[in-house]
Amino acid sequence: MKFDPPLESAILIKRYKRFLADITLPDDSERTIHCANTGAMTGCATAGNTVWYSTSDNPKRKYPNSWELTQTSNGHRICINTARANQLAVEAIEAGVIEELQGYEQLKTEVKYGSENSRIDILLKSQHQPTCYIEVKSVTLLDEEKQGQGYFPDAVTTRGQKHLRELTEMAQNGSRAVLLFTVLHSGIEKVSPAHHIDAKYSQLLKSAQEQGVKVLCYKAELSNTEMKLVERINFTY
Repeated sequence: MKFDPPLESAILIKRYKRFLADITLPDDSERTIHCANTGAMTGCATAGNTVWYSTSDNPKRKYPNSWELTQTSNGHRICINTARANQLAVEAIEAGVIEELQGYEQLKTEVKYGSENSRIDILLKSQHQPTCYIEVKSVTLLDEEKQGQGYFPDAVTTRGQKHLRELTEMAQNGSRAVLLFTVLHSGIEKVSPAHHIDAKYSQLLKSAQEQGVKVLCYKAELSNTEMKLVERINFTY
């Protein structure tokens, strides 16, 4: 995923109302931008940090600028736009980066499935292997005291719990079921379930793995001109 023109930088004043953030531009003027992240954003929205934003050419948008990246005080870059996770996953599958998800002829997104009426992020189909259901999650929570240790989720997620139940159901029915963690924090080198934040999610994830759900973690390379998934990293309990 390339940014043309490149992302522009500013300084974060504050994030508020879940969808908005105020920033200071290089000329010291202030601007309100859209924040495409309704989550806790732990460690991603500290006042004074550098942020990088894109600009839409859609004249109907009230806030044409979108917050894409945060650069922390210790130099880490974090993609906070949750919509990018699915886009990066699709690009990586189509480019052959995610070796475990190759050999399929058809890729669809946002397809209804499961007994709890969910929509799967990515559906892969082939005449030669079982249908593959892929749920994509973005990982941005780094434990600064544990070198390179990332966690998911960063807040209790009943929606994420539902997705694990749906994936487990697909695996039990003979399909491939994959939970793909897209690691969108340059400081994260390994991922674990955040039992200390959402114990139920952690338990459901372990049960899902035991019943056939595959967990993959792929880390992104992040800059103001491009984002892309580049390498698989470890998932551990």
